[in-house]
Amino acid sequence: MILVTGATGIIGRPLVDLLAGANAKVRAVTRTTAPAALSATVPATVEVVIGEPTQPSTLAGHLDGVTALFLHPRAVGEAAAELVALAKKHGVRRVVALSAINIDEPLDHQPSRFRGDHNKEAEEAAADSGLEWTSLRASSFAVNTLTSWGGQIKAGDVVRGPYAGFAETPIDERDLAAVAAHALLTDDLVNQRTYLTGPQALTHAQMVEIIGRAIGRPLSYAEVPPEAAARGLIAHGIPEPFVTALMARYARDLGKSPRVTDDMARILGRPARTFASWAEERASAFGG
Repeated sequence: MILVTGATGIIGRPLVDLLAGANAKVRAVTRTTAPAALSATVPATVEVVIGEPTQPSTLAGHLDGVTALFLHPRAVGEAAAELVALAKKHGVRRVVALSAINIDEPLDHQPSRFRGDHNKEAEEAAADSGLEWTSLRASSFAVNTLTSWGGQIKAGDVVRGPYAGFAETPIDERDLAAVAAHALLTDDLVNQRTYLTGPQALTHAQMVEIIGRAIGRPLSYAEVPPEAAARGLIAHGIPEPFVTALMARYARDLGKSPRVTDDMARILGRPARTFASWAEERASAFGG
């Protein structure tokens, strides 16, 4: 039995499907969705349970018979070590932690921490557990472009934002879920930190152009001063600490070539999906 935290999220949801498709027994944890509602959307073999991963005691009864745990850093928050320790007491033998490729940078340089992603805590809880463990150090998700730019693209042909030349290696969330499934189901990645990126580095301006081609519209990226961009994000409800860390990251790494690895292709036995293919499949979400 595999227990999946964050089972309704961007990575957890496709992970549940992949595990079930491999005939694994899966127990999916939800804290906001009624079990009946989630059960209607997942494979029939998946057991859906309610629990609050930030309060590991609520999962105690769901750990019986579990042999492997998927640890989602946003779902478990600061309780990663406590949950892993509890899982170990219940006989769990393996833990796979979702983490981030920038985990070794100062904590205040990691914007996602200010949105609840306790990547460092999740990786350390897994690596220090004495269990079989794997850390998935992932680069930025391709889907972030939809949440960041989707509204502007639906409204017009210009995306306004800071640092047009800032480059990232966007990763298709389904590829990341596939690596997580591989780590849970095989011994190939035991006691390893994997460095997972998309197949190429792309600037903000290049990503917007690629989305434009996918939806059949000539999109462009118009650079605005970082101060103005920050004010706009905060005005739209984005927490100021997150915005501050994000702008600092952009400024610090502007002009640098981000690391591109072949770990994804090596593990999956096929090339990682490109950002262009991701955009084409989600053209309708951008208004295409």
